[in-house]
Amino acid sequence: MEFSELIDRRYSVRSYKTDPIEDEKLQKILEIARLAPTAANRQPFQLIVIHVPGREEELKRIYHREWFTQAPIIICACGVPFRGWVRNHDGMNYTFIDVAIVMDHVVYAATNQGLGTCWIANFDPQAAREVLGLPEGVEPIAFTPLGYPADLQRQKVRKPLSELVRYERW
Repeated sequence: MEFSELIDRRYSVRSYKTDPIEDEKLQKILEIARLAPTAANRQPFQLIVIHVPGREEELKRIYHREWFTQAPIIICACGVPFRGWVRNHDGMNYTFIDVAIVMDHVVYAATNQGLGTCWIANFDPQAAREVLGLPEGVEPIAFTPLGYPADLQRQKVRKPLSELVRYERW
């Protein structure tokens, strides 16, 4: 698929079929995530692949929307800040940016495999820590269901470039 077509096809899926995901598709998605660029190639992330069937109720503690647990898999992207690159000038830790890039790779790789995703940041981090058994120093940053869409893509609404891009200076 052409890259611009892939960008256009991706949307936030909020209804999923329960059909299982082929392991080869999942492995391709995870491999593409592994190849994502990270600051100084530190790769300060961990992906947790969660098989949903039988875990719906405990997963709803993390995010309460019904469609969150419709897909057969949920992926949690976690950051490990103590492994991240830190900019010398101001101490900014790039772990959260690195994890966002990894999650973007997951989302587009899934779209390329005919699967749907929905980037979720509005979740209960304490529930995520408990349900997933996250150790100290590991931050849950984003979740996405992973499955075959049961809904249709809606028209994307985006600001025009003139509101988002500046040239040379502010």
